[in-house]
Amino acid sequence: MPKILFVCFALMWSAAVAAEASKPTQVHESSLANGLKILVKPDHRAPVAVFQIWYKVGSSYEHEGITGVSHVLEHMMFQGSENLEPGEFSRIIAENGGRENAFTGRDYTAYFQQLEKSRLEVSFRLESERMHRLLLKQEEFDKELQVVMEERRLRTEDKPKSQTYEYFNATAHLTSPYRNPIIGWMQDLEAMEVQDLEDWYRRWYSPNNATIVVVGDVEPKQVVALAEQYFGDIPRVDFEPLDQRVEIPQAGERRMVVKQVAQLPYLIMGYQVPVLNSAEQDWEPYALDMLAGVLSGGDSARLPTRLVRQQRVAVTAGAGYDLHARLSSLFTVSGVPAEGHSLDELEQALREQIAELQRKPVTEAELERIKAQVIANAVYERDSVFYQAMQLGMLETVGLGWQRSEAYVDKLRGITAEQVQAVAKKYLNADQLTVAHMLPQPRPEGSVTQEVSHAK
Repeated sequence: MPKILFVCFALMWSAAVAAEASKPTQVHESSLANGLKILVKPDHRAPVAVFQIWYKVGSSYEHEGITGVSHVLEHMMFQGSENLEPGEFSRIIAENGGRENAFTGRDYTAYFQQLEKSRLEVSFRLESERMHRLLLKQEEFDKELQVVMEERRLRTEDKPKSQTYEYFNATAHLTSPYRNPIIGWMQDLEAMEVQDLEDWYRRWYSPNNATIVVVGDVEPKQVVALAEQYFGDIPRVDFEPLDQRVEIPQAGERRMVVKQVAQLPYLIMGYQVPVLNSAEQDWEPYALDMLAGVLSGGDSARLPTRLVRQQRVAVTAGAGYDLHARLSSLFTVSGVPAEGHSLDELEQALREQIAELQRKPVTEAELERIKAQVIANAVYERDSVFYQAMQLGMLETVGLGWQRSEAYVDKLRGITAEQVQAVAKKYLNADQLTVAHMLPQPRPEGSVTQEVSHAK
C-alpha cells in the first residue's frame, strides 16, 4: 500500500474507533454512610452481571518481614467465615451457575463473580459475610500457606525468567515497595503466622477501604439497595494512612548477572519512569505508553520487525510499561538473543533502537498505526463486561479515579511524535537504567526438575 494511502487509512480508522470508544459509559457512583463506594455500569446486551469488590491493599502496602501476606489472605478468604464452611463460598457460586476467583496485585486485592443477573444478590450476601466475619483457622492457614509456597516454587523458583525478573526488580527498586514480589519472599512465607493475617485483615478489610463494581444487565438503584442491605451495617475502620514510600533518585546505571539453570540466555533492562499518579506533566505517561507501542505494539512494531526478523539478533524482543500504577515504576525492554548472538549484542541492538527514538521523531504513519491499534483495543475490550469492571475498579483503587477510563483514548490521540521523542530523551538514559543478564547454566547431574519457559 502506498505510504500516503496507508496514512489516510490509519487516520480514518483511528477516527472511527475513537468515536466508538468515546461514547458515554454512564457509570453511576454512590457511597454508603460507612464509606463503601459503589460503581455501577449498566450493559444490557446479555442477561449477566459481574460483581467485583476491590480493597486498597496489595503487596506494595506490606513491610519487610511480612511480604506475601496480602496474597495469603486472599487465599484464606475462601476458607470459611462465621456462617460459611471452608470452600462453601465457591460451592454456592457454582450452584448458582456462576464463576468466581480473586487476584492480588501490587496496589490492590480484588474478588469477583460472574452470574446470571437474577443471582446478583448472592454475591452481595457472600462478600459482606467475608468482609467482616472471616474466620482464620490455624489448620486452614497451615494448608493454604503450603499451597502458596508451592505456587511460588512453580511460578518463580522453577522458572528462570521469573526468578531473574524478581532479582532484577529488587535491584531496580531500592526503597520503593515495588521491590518485593507479590507472592512474597520465601523466608517471609516460612515465618508467617496466622496472627499476621488477622492483623492485616482487621486493618484493611473494611467498607471505607473498598469499592464495589457491578457491570452488566442491572439497574443502578437496585444495586445500591443491595449494597445498603448487605454492607450498610458493617462499621468503618479508622486506620492510619499508609506512609508514601517512594523510590529514591537513581544516580547511575546498575548492572547484574543472574545464573540460572536454563537453555537460553535472557536480558531485561528497566528505566525509572513516572506514572499518571506521579508525573510532573500529565501527557508524559501517555507518551511513554505510545513509546512502548512503537517498540513492541504488534508484529509490525520496531523490535519484532528490526531485531527479530531483519537483523535476526533476537528470538524475542519487547517493551512494557504500566501508566496506571500507584507509584512510579519501570519502562522495560527485554529479549532472548538468537542463536549465534550474545546478550551484549542484543543489549547493544536494544540501545540503538532507543537512541534512534531519541535522535528523531517517529513518522506520522507509524504513530497513527499505533494509535489506531491502541484505540481499537480499547473498543474491543468494551465487549467484555468483566474487563469494563476491571478497568473501573483498578483506576478507582490506585487513586486515579474511574473517570480516567473516559480520558484514555482522547489523551492518546493527542500525543505527538515530538512528545514521544521528548520522553525518550528525558527518561530512557543510563543514569536511570538497571540491566540484568541471565546466563544459562547446565542442569546439575542427577536433577529431574523440568524447566518451564516463562515470558515476563
